[in-house]
Parts: sequence; structure tokens; C-alpha cells
Amino acid sequence: MTTAGDPGALPAGTPVSSLHEALDQCMTALDLFLTNQFSEALSYLKPRTKESMYHSLTYATILEMQAMMTFDPQDILLAGNMMKEAQSLCQRELDSLVQSSQYCKGENHRHFEGGVKLGVGAFNLTLSMLPARILRLLEFVGFSGNKDYGLLQLEEGASGHSFRAVLCVMLLLCYHTFLTFVLGTGNVDIEEAEKLLKPYLNRYPKGAIFLFFAGRIEAIKGNIDAAIRRFEECCEAQQHWKQFHHMCYWELMWCFTYKGQWKMAYFYADLLSKENSWSKATYIYMKAAYLTMFGKEDYKPFGDDEVELFRAVPSLKLKIAGKSLPTEKFAIRKSRRYLSPNPISLPIPALEMMYIWNGYAVIGKQPALTDGILEIITKAEEMLEKGPENEYSMDDECLVKLLKGLCLKYLGRVQEAEENFRSISANEKKIKYDHYLIPNALLELALLFMEQGRNEEAIKLLESAKQNYKNYSMESRTHFRIQAATLQAKSSLENGNRSLVSSVSL
Repeated sequence: MTTAGDPGALPAGTPVSSLHEALDQCMTALDLFLTNQFSEALSYLKPRTKESMYHSLTYATILEMQAMMTFDPQDILLAGNMMKEAQSLCQRELDSLVQSSQYCKGENHRHFEGGVKLGVGAFNLTLSMLPARILRLLEFVGFSGNKDYGLLQLEEGASGHSFRAVLCVMLLLCYHTFLTFVLGTGNVDIEEAEKLLKPYLNRYPKGAIFLFFAGRIEAIKGNIDAAIRRFEECCEAQQHWKQFHHMCYWELMWCFTYKGQWKMAYFYADLLSKENSWSKATYIYMKAAYLTMFGKEDYKPFGDDEVELFRAVPSLKLKIAGKSLPTEKFAIRKSRRYLSPNPISLPIPALEMMYIWNGYAVIGKQPALTDGILEIITKAEEMLEKGPENEYSMDDECLVKLLKGLCLKYLGRVQEAEENFRSISANEKKIKYDHYLIPNALLELALLFMEQGRNEEAIKLLESAKQNYKNYSMESRTHFRIQAATLQAKSSLENGNRSLVSSVSL
């Protein structure tokens, strides 16, 4: 029997049994994935990824999920290539349907439609988040991305009843809890994320991936203890995919950082340094950073010494496809000052790295946590003022002012926050090494202005941050955040102008 009138995503003439078989196999693989049997799910799908849109997109989506959450360069390369192949396969299925005069929507059309929305949505959303300079190059060779369109496609795919729905949900959860948080302004549509997660967490209460997202949501809301419980549950839920454990260790490390519990944060950094190969340089740097936060009387585990650890960081540099990881490059640059026989200590390296990962947007939800971090920053500031001047003095003072300004902002002390951010630009010419502080201070000042409705001033600051500073640490990440802030400020400005015009018309 043939299915010329109901081909789903397979060519006209494909047996119905083959179509149902493809759907059943993908459902089986998806269930394996959601019950923590990650390797088995990928192995089950792989043999048919070259011939079946369903297998190809499911396989590519699982890889993309893994890449989004582990930030492993090899995962990212593999997922990108697989998604490209899946898109090509979808486009060839789509072309045959358009050309077929016999095609009509059958019972499996919803699965086909869900697959298209998943592929198109993921593709548009990913491209739309790239900084303008990268996007211009892609547009030159025929690629473009529309964030709103991508989100709409994924949201429509998530609301359906196809087996693609859960994949669309997971990509949306990655977008809301990771991408917009780490690479955006920290403003997350948390209600949407919770709404997407709830039915799947109910259905798979021990599903590691959903427990992980539950932990991310709690952390973003500032519920740190609840987040810790979720990440611990996630680790207990499965033992097959250790990378999931490592993702949880990374999150737990930051949760204990927010609480100022340096020994526990050190414990997770140490676990990562021993078990995970993503970035040994970053993990060793974090171990050293936490040791600097220990009190004088505190016992240092394993006899570790922060100076020796910092000195080891440059030798651990990893290169993927000839390029270093931005976080590693940052850690290596910061560690270099320990290479001298009489090193000058970094003031608060753990709290500086917390800024790189947008952690102040987390503690900002809890005044008590913000107060605790502000107290540590203020003590560091006092130590710098009392200490002898050296070649790093201005860099360290400006770093402290950036972090202090963030805490003050979240505590509602807006004028003081603005003063701290402005003082960094005022000392721009005196900064010797940490040039990233200047565009980031402009970015944070712009975000402060946006909260006050001063969007035109904010846009000017953002333009200055984008155009006037180059070749500094974590530049790409700063550009992602500048772009997100610019779009938000322009949108607010346009909405305000429309409201004004409407009121005048009335």
C-alpha cells in the first residue's frame, strides 16, 4: 500500500508502514532520552539520519541541546553540522511535497509540520542571536535569522501534539534559561519557561534534563537553596551521562558562590577539574580563585596553594579548531600576574568571574545575598586603598567599582551605582590590562538608564561601547549583551513613541 495522499515527510509512494515505523522509532528514541538513556537514544537514531527527516531532526536536536548546555566546542561543531544536514534533508522533503499535486494533509501531517517548525525555528533563533558583525558575513552568503519568527515557530511547534513538541519545548527552555540569560541582559521570560516545563516535569519527574531546567529556573528566580536541591536531584536521577553531572556541578559551584560558601564552591570546581575535560584551565583558575576567598585560619584542601594553581593555568590552554576558548583566554590573562617571583594578588577573582557569567542578575533577586557580596567587595576596595600602589592598581580599583556598582544597582541605590560605573570611563586612560572593564561599564550604565526609561541616552552609550573598543577579553560575549540591550532599548523607545502618538491623536 502506498501513501501518495499522506506522505508526511517521506517521498510520495513511501509505504504507510515505513512512515509509522519512523515515527514510532523516533518516539522510542525520545523516550530513551527523556528517561536519561542518552547514548542509547543517539545510537538508536543514527542509522537512519541520512534518509529520514524525523530521525535526522530528532538526532540533531538532541545534539544541539547537549551543545547549548555543555558549551563543549566539539558538541557545538557536531550539532551545527548535523542541524545543517537535517535542514537540507527537510528542504528536499518539502520540495517534493510542494511539487506533488497529489499531496493533501493526512493524519501524520502534524508530525511533518512539527518537524518543519522545529528546524526552521531553531535555525532562525540561533542566527538571530549572533552579533551584527558575524551576521553580516552570514547574510552575505545567503543566511539570515529572525528571532521573533524563530520563537513563533518553536512556540507553535511546542503547543502541538506531535512528538516534535517536546523537542521544541527543550530548545525554548535552553533559549529562556541559558542563551537570553548568559548572552543577554538577564531579563528572562521566567513565566513562559515555567509554563513550558511544568507538564513535562510532571510526566518525567525523574527526567534529568527537566530537573536540570527546573534548577536553572529556580536559580534565575534567586531561589538558590531550591536550585541546589534540583541540581542534586538531577545528579541522583541518572548515572549514564556524566556530562549532565558536570553541568550540575558547574551550576552548584555558582550557587554556592552566590551564597558566599567558598569551600563548597571550591569542592565543585575541584570535581570539575578532575572529571571534565571541557576546560581544565577554567576549572583550575576557579579553584585558585576560591582559595583566595578563604579566611586566614581556613584549612586549604589537598594542600592546594592558590599561587601554584594560578601559575599552572597558562599551561592548560586548550585549542579547538585552532582557537582558544574565550573563558580560558580570560583566565590565562588574569593568571599571568602570578608568574612573577613576587606576584600581586588578584583582589576578588571569583566575584569577577561571576560577572562574566552574569551572576549578579541572580543575586540581585535576593537583597540579603547582594548585601553579602557587596560587603566582600567593599572590604576588597578598602584593602586596595590601604595597600601600596602597583602596576595593577587602577585596573583592580576599576574592577571593584564595576562589581560594586552592580550590587548598588540591585539594592536600589541608583545614584551611587551610576557614580561607580562613570568612574571607570573617567579612568579609561589609566587602565593597563583589563580593557574589557570600559565597554562593560558603559553597557551596565546603559542598562541602568534603561531601567529609568532613559533609552535614548542608553542607546548612545551602547553604540559607544560597540564601536569604540576592540580586542578586549570576552569581547564576543559583551557584543552579544550589547546587541540584546540595544534591541530592548530601541523597542522600548518605539513603544513609548507609539503610545505618545496615540495619546496625542485621542
